[in-house]
Amino acid sequence: MKNIKTLLILSFVAGLFVVTDMAAQYGYGYGGYGSPYGGRYGRGQSMIPNAGPTESKKDETPPTAEEIVDAQMPSITEELSLDPFEQAVVRTALVQSVQKKIEIQILEMEPLKTKEEFEKIDRNTQEELKMGLPEDKYNAFIALQENSFKADKKKKKKNKRD
Repeated sequence: MKNIKTLLILSFVAGLFVVTDMAAQYGYGYGGYGSPYGGRYGRGQSMIPNAGPTESKKDETPPTAEEIVDAQMPSITEELSLDPFEQAVVRTALVQSVQKKIEIQILEMEPLKTKEEFEKIDRNTQEELKMGLPEDKYNAFIALQENSFKADKKKKKKNKRD
């Protein structure tokens, strides 16, 4: 009688271990019911991917005019093979231009008025560059601007098609 009680208790305890182990495995992985997202006891996974925190985009500060120009200067210097003085002239003119454009965007004026102001800024920048650069490098800079603008348009059109 004592052996039977001991045997029943041991089998009950062993059964508990087996059942809990099976239930733990059932909740992860395959999940039963033919669903990889978990069955009746499993943790269901969302079909929507995790996009990550969206608040970080709002907290980021937009780049300053200096940062924008500094990012472009190595390619401009390489394309036009500018000496240090010419680099300083181009950088100064571009920083002023970008800064004024940022200020106009912050003001949020009418689109036509904004376009007119941008054109004025571009004309002033071109005049500054014409006075500070040799004619061949100035023409190369203008050609570089036009080519990069056309390349940007082509990329946008390609992206719209896809």
